[in-house]
Amino acid sequence: MDVVIVESPAKAKTINKYLGKNFEVYASYGHIRDLPSKDGSVDPTDDFAMIWDVDSKSAQRMNVIAKAVKGADRVILATDPDREGEAISWHVLEVLKSKKVLKDVKVDRVTFNAITKSAVSEAMARPREIDAALVDAYLARRALDYLVGFTLSPVLWRKLPGARSAGRVQSVTLRIICDRELEIEKFVRQEYWSLTAFLKTQDRQSFLARLVGADGEKLGRLDIKTEADAKALQAALDAGSYTVTKVEAKPARRNPYPPFTTSTMQQEASRKLGFTPNRTMQLAQRLYEGVEIGGETIGLITYMRTDGVDMAPEAVHGARRVINQQYGDRYVPKQPRQYTTKAKNAQEAHEAIRPTEMARLPKEVARAMEPDMAKLYELIWVRTVASQMESADLERTTVDILADANGRKLELRANGQVVKFDGFLRVYQEGRDDEEDEESSRLPAMSDGDRLIKEKVEATQHSTEPPPRYTEATIIKKMEELGIGRPSTYDATIQTLKAREYVRVDKKRLIPEDKGRLVTAFLESFFARYIGYDFTAELEEKLDRISNHEIDWRQVLRDFWQDFSEAVAGTADLRVAEVLDNLNEVLGAHIFPPREDGGDPRQCQACGNGQLSLKLGKFGAFIGCSNYPECKYTRQLGQADGVEAEGGGPKVLGLDPQSGLEVTVRDGRFGPYIQLGEPDEGEKPSARPCRKVWRRTT
Repeated sequence: MDVVIVESPAKAKTINKYLGKNFEVYASYGHIRDLPSKDGSVDPTDDFAMIWDVDSKSAQRMNVIAKAVKGADRVILATDPDREGEAISWHVLEVLKSKKVLKDVKVDRVTFNAITKSAVSEAMARPREIDAALVDAYLARRALDYLVGFTLSPVLWRKLPGARSAGRVQSVTLRIICDRELEIEKFVRQEYWSLTAFLKTQDRQSFLARLVGADGEKLGRLDIKTEADAKALQAALDAGSYTVTKVEAKPARRNPYPPFTTSTMQQEASRKLGFTPNRTMQLAQRLYEGVEIGGETIGLITYMRTDGVDMAPEAVHGARRVINQQYGDRYVPKQPRQYTTKAKNAQEAHEAIRPTEMARLPKEVARAMEPDMAKLYELIWVRTVASQMESADLERTTVDILADANGRKLELRANGQVVKFDGFLRVYQEGRDDEEDEESSRLPAMSDGDRLIKEKVEATQHSTEPPPRYTEATIIKKMEELGIGRPSTYDATIQTLKAREYVRVDKKRLIPEDKGRLVTAFLESFFARYIGYDFTAELEEKLDRISNHEIDWRQVLRDFWQDFSEAVAGTADLRVAEVLDNLNEVLGAHIFPPREDGGDPRQCQACGNGQLSLKLGKFGAFIGCSNYPECKYTRQLGQADGVEAEGGGPKVLGLDPQSGLEVTVRDGRFGPYIQLGEPDEGEKPSARPCRKVWRRTT
């Protein structure tokens, strides 16, 4: 009898049906060991020795597995085909060794990229040993994350009260979000105008043309700056006669997109289906582990944590066969398409995310699953099919027009696009995060010298827009571009930032909380190298080199720890005043935005002559006056100046029905609180903090 060990009960249930009576399948329920959350779990003085702890539930499960292994002929470790999967297999093996149940028991490692009968059977026929290099890469990553978190977080607690934690990938991702917020705050809007002529050909076919030049000078998008300039040009265009000067039609091709990686699947599911990355991964996990169809449990997609864009030859042939059957042979290119990833530090060790069987059409399996799963499966299916379809053939037309207006020569341009052959566009078009101005309408037939009829001219005011805040999907795209994190960690990183209250989600956009901005400003001031984009990407590259047997994992840790420990030691004598000076400088524009009356934004509005600055209290940062204790003005960080503060007037909510005393809400140093009556001299007030869900209004 052989004992097979996988991560999840769902995966165990599916493959148990494939293997037959000579196999028993058990689930580890993910990782069974972890580094204890205390000092010393990784010891740099002992060549980075690591102490592992098995939690109580995992210990119970491992006892059951160990009992089964005692009477087995073979143990087959069949966890996921990536670094984390290899690590889980290694942990299970180490625990079984410690229980001394492996005598005369053969141990094999197998991996499969899809949970189908054929994929599992093929994997069982090709067992191997645990990949020591992959395990080393896992150990290095886990040690690095521990060393950064458990060394840097206490520094934050001591020097920046209220901060929760720092992390190797977490803090860099937070910096990306904070940097974008700083861009938005520094952005200065510019007014500009555009002019559009509504024109007709002599046979009354309408189209639009935009002003692009005046009197021999090209006009850029921002060149018409004032309403007066726009109105003058509008008047000239209204008086002009219009002639076509040039018609140019060029063929163009649009190639299909590659099949999904983890990142691109999360982005498209966000754009097209409105799913968060977390929701997308939950659904993808269930599609991968198996859905019951016709009395049989079948894995519907390949492994969903991947940065590869390649597909197995049989999958490519299956896609081409479906394209021919569903859309006709002219949609099948002569040669199968091959793709390479553009992502930085991509390993491409696994296939792209694709259906396990291309002939399994979305409409045929939709009834076997919940609607959201069906939607995600269909998205994966059409993306995969489109990736092997013929290109779209387009014709892009540009028409140049001259408006002769009382001696002024005004140049206009109309752009159009015609789809001659839709190709892959018949089934799929990638979504966009932000709208782009793309002229895709068909233009009427025109020739050089044609006279045109003007219907009207519109002048439209615009203003430049700041860069958009990241969504959960676009921050993952940015992380992938920079080489920060891995497919298995993207979503977990975002969830950590939200759980730490470093960022919040508003209208699907990630907004850094003041706490998050303080942490980022602190780390940029004193640990800039370790939240640098290039440094983090280089470290990821070293981890990949470890997994490729190229460098020693402990040497990577030694090199990192030598400089990092010195940087941490350098903050031991760091005074709070020095921290505050740095934070006030870095965050000054955010904390003290310009006042509408043009006055000094740092001037205390309570006493009139004090200067406001960032202060640190037991529970975090707040704004206080330099004249303290004479002036007790304070406000929460992020609260606008002028909102009632401590020392200012309370807001009456009503009377307490039992005591008859007045109930008021006041803003204190650590947030709003409720007070009952007024205390007698020498007594403390009867007060309670407001619940977090309550928001004060003025």
